[in-house]
Amino acid sequence: MYKVLVNNQEFKVEYDSTHQSIDGKPFQADILEFSQGKFHILQDNKSYIAEIIEIKPAEKCFVIKVNNSVYSLSVRDKYDDLLKEMGIDLSAGPKVNDMKAPMPGLVLNVLVENGQTIKKGDAIVVLEAMKMENILKSPSDGIVKKVHVIKGDKVEKNQVMVNFG
Repeated sequence: MYKVLVNNQEFKVEYDSTHQSIDGKPFQADILEFSQGKFHILQDNKSYIAEIIEIKPAEKCFVIKVNNSVYSLSVRDKYDDLLKEMGIDLSAGPKVNDMKAPMPGLVLNVLVENGQTIKKGDAIVVLEAMKMENILKSPSDGIVKKVHVIKGDKVEKNQVMVNFG
């Protein structure tokens, strides 16, 4: 059994080769993928067009559009629930402690300082490489432990620029 959260409403879904149900009610539909990520669904004499907009496999999250309405889905199975009960959260993903230069380049700007609290996606460093500006963003929430570069520094590939805590 899966627990599927659709726009903050939870459904219990059972799905195998012989039985499909949602919240204990049998569910049957004809589904045809007519283009990659686009589906035509026929259920209870009603027609739906569904499209997968975004997939985040590590978090088991999806964004889909059904007949022009957008839905956010997250899926959990019995193992996810068991890990949660044990206090283990795999959706947090691996912890990144260092931001390394992805390529040789010139540091144009450092946008953080030691001790600063950052959120996933915050801009950390602007690096010029191959005549292009690259904004390097935080891979996770955290605190900046140490900034190893300043504006004007030349960095080599895989050189540590910022440590996170």
